[in-house]
Amino acid sequence: MLPNRMQLSRQTEEQLKKLKGYTGITPNVAARLAFFRSVESEFRYSPERDTKKLDGVLVLDKITWLGETLQPTELVLKMLYPQIEPKMLIKAWAAHVDDGISSLRNHRNINNFMNSIK
Repeated sequence: MLPNRMQLSRQTEEQLKKLKGYTGITPNVAARLAFFRSVESEFRYSPERDTKKLDGVLVLDKITWLGETLQPTELVLKMLYPQIEPKMLIKAWAAHVDDGISSLRNHRNINNFMNSIK
C-alpha cells in the first residue's frame, strides 16, 4: 500500500536528527513512535490543508522506516483514510510523523524520552 521508497519533510527530518543526537534513538525508530503518538492524540491529516513538501534527503525503504510496525501502520492509515488514494497515504504518514515528533523533539536524554512515551 505505501510506496517502497519514503521520505519526510526536511524540517521533520532535522527534528529527528536532533533527537538522535540527544537520545541516540535513530530517526526511523523515532518516526515510528511519533506516528503512533500522533494517531493516539487524534490528529487527522487533511489533504486540503497540506502545504508541506516531502523534500528530505533521508530516503529510506518502507521496511527501514517502519520495521515490524509496517502492517499495523498501513492498517491504521487505511482505517483512518479509506477514501485517500494510495499515493497520498505517504503524505498522511509524513504528516502524522511531523505532528508526533513535536511532542518528542525537546527531550535531551534517553531517560526523559523514555519517561515521556510510557
